[in-house]
Formats: sequence, C-alpha cells, structure tokens
Amino acid sequence: MVSKTHIDVTGLSVSYGSKRVLTNVHLNIESGNVYGVIGPNGAGKSTLFKSILGLIEYSQGKVEVLGDDIDDVRKQIAYVPQKDEVDWQFPATVLDIVLLGRYPYKKILQRLNANDKAIAADAMEQLGISHLANRQIGQLSGGQQQRVFLARALCQEAKVFFLDEPFVGVDITTEERIISILKKLANEGKTILVVHHDLSTVSEYFNKVILLNQRLIAFGDTADVFTEENIAKAYGAQLTILHKTGLR
Repeated sequence: MVSKTHIDVTGLSVSYGSKRVLTNVHLNIESGNVYGVIGPNGAGKSTLFKSILGLIEYSQGKVEVLGDDIDDVRKQIAYVPQKDEVDWQFPATVLDIVLLGRYPYKKILQRLNANDKAIAADAMEQLGISHLANRQIGQLSGGQQQRVFLARALCQEAKVFFLDEPFVGVDITTEERIISILKKLANEGKTILVVHHDLSTVSEYFNKVILLNQRLIAFGDTADVFTEENIAKAYGAQLTILHKTGLR
C-alpha cells in the first residue's frame, strides 16, 4: 500500500492570549500509520489536535486535511476527546452515542436506517460493548466510556481518527483491544493520531511519533525518532521519569 499525505501542517503557531503554546510546527501526516503524539504536560498536544480540527484558532500557518479545508471534509474526521471534556450526565445511552457517528451522513431531519443501525451494532461488537447498548453513559466505568466513544468513531467510518489520551482510566485488556483496532484501521489505509503518555509502550503501539514541547522536537519513524536524545530535548528536567522505560 502506497501512503499518501492526509494532513499537511505548515508553520502552525498557536497562542492563548499572550502565551505561545505552539511555534512553527510543520507536519506531513500520511495514511496507513498510527502516530503517537508524545510530550510533557503543557507541550501543546491537545492544542495541536484542536488546531487541526478547527476547534480553536491558530495565530499563523496553514492546515489542510485530505487536501482540503477541515470544514469541507469534517464528516471524514473522527475525534475522541479527553474524558473530562464529556458531559457524562447527559441522558444518552451507549447506542445513542455510537449512532451519533452516522449523523454526518444524514440531511436535516433524515432518520437513521437499518444500515446505520447495523454499522453501529458492528462497532459495538468490535469494542465488546454490545451488552451495554441501553445503559446511560454516566453509569459506565472509565474503560467502558472510552470504548463507547471509539465505537462512535468506528461507526462514522472516517478516514482520519484523532484520539486524545484514549487509554486514561482503562484496564490493560481494554487498552490492548483498542490499540489492536487502531492498527487494523491503519492497515486499511486510515490515518490514526493518538495523544499518549505512557512512554514504555510507545515503541510497541506506534510506528510513527510526533514529539512535541511547544515546538516540534522530532517527527518520523518510531525507531528513528523515539531515542533518549530526542526524549531529553522534549522532557528536559522531567527526564528522570524515563529511567524505567528502557529507551535506547
């Protein structure tokens, strides 16, 4: 399979008021890969996602997704936000949330059909949450909640997936199940980007790495980029936390 560029980020800079969060970031994200977006707290990882997705304004630069402006291809983009950005008390069931992935394909007031429901059922089956279909989302465990929002992304049948810390609060079995699905999607030609904090699993989970700390530290194949030298540049004084990761 020949990879092609799905996301172009050129000279991206983002500020919150007078504080610069990202400076002059250049990226060419190719399809068929699982990208780990790595860096210390405050590095701008979530800001990078939200900038590409058009959820916040950026100060300088240009972003193209699937060769177009984000607003023209939004239905092809699936986004799984951080857990603390979700209203878990909203009166919606698991099935309700998963089916939201079908609405980008619907006209106003157009109803979901049997095919939409079959796609949702398959997504829930892949994530092992079919038995939770009628449960309110606030009644679920952290791992179950994460699986619901990934199922929604699968239901959307998107080309590009953004997942912001999808493994927070999940058990190792769920984590392994999720990363297996993400690798399968990449093998099908999808583009996967994951904000991730556990450095000990980076080499196992991702074949590409974007290493950030308010600027782009390194970007490319995991074997080439995820080195002690680059990690030290990104984490600085926080480097002592890496002693147990066994990095080269």
